[in-house]
Amino acid sequence: MPGRRFRFGTIGGQRVVMVMTGLSMLNAGLTTQLLLSLFRVKGVVHWGIAGNANEDLQIGDVTIPQHWAHLSLWNWQRHGHGPANPPARGRRRLHQAVRLPQLLQLHRRRARHAFWVPVSNRYYDLAGKLEGLELPACLPRPPKVARVPRGCSANVYTDDASYRQFLRAHFGCTPVEMESAAVALVAHQLGVPFLTIRSLSDLAGGGSSLSNEAATFLAIAAQNAVDVMLKFVPLLAAAGENARLLPEDV
Repeated sequence: MPGRRFRFGTIGGQRVVMVMTGLSMLNAGLTTQLLLSLFRVKGVVHWGIAGNANEDLQIGDVTIPQHWAHLSLWNWQRHGHGPANPPARGRRRLHQAVRLPQLLQLHRRRARHAFWVPVSNRYYDLAGKLEGLELPACLPRPPKVARVPRGCSANVYTDDASYRQFLRAHFGCTPVEMESAAVALVAHQLGVPFLTIRSLSDLAGGGSSLSNEAATFLAIAAQNAVDVMLKFVPLLAAAGENARLLPEDV
């Protein structure tokens, strides 16, 4: 992966190494694999922006999901059993299709199946100290930090209201984006604690028909994600944890 540069430093007394994951599941997974192969660290913190599938939250809010799923592997059904109404059998096949990469056998760990990959319980509990934190921005209400049950990733930029509603109804996702599940799968396979922080830049497919809100609110959302990361990492230092930082390219 040419162009990847590691940066070393401290945040709030916590030693860190940082690298951009790149766009897409492939780049994020390979970058995470590379980092975990080259450095000895105790945990991963990944952050960036995301589309929003949860209409109870607004643009600028920062979400911290407890589980991540890779939704790029579909088993398309015959006409009449499409995404709007997948049969139960199709959903089971989808869950069974997700398998951790054989590449991870290099670490002599047995390959495992995983659909909803859990983040570190310790990290998730620590993130609870930031829940409800209000962030400054010129929006209808101050953005806040919220822990949520689920986030989902795919090599798809979601800008379609029907598809967003499908993801919310069938999978309960809040942030929808293109990298975090890859980071989750690699970290989970290697037994490395991780957490993802995602700021909501748009209601995926639910805004103006002329343009997606992400172009307008990207800077605000990205800054909010950084601000929350900068508050979370010192919590790791106070708890005696070490973390690696994986920002999304924005």
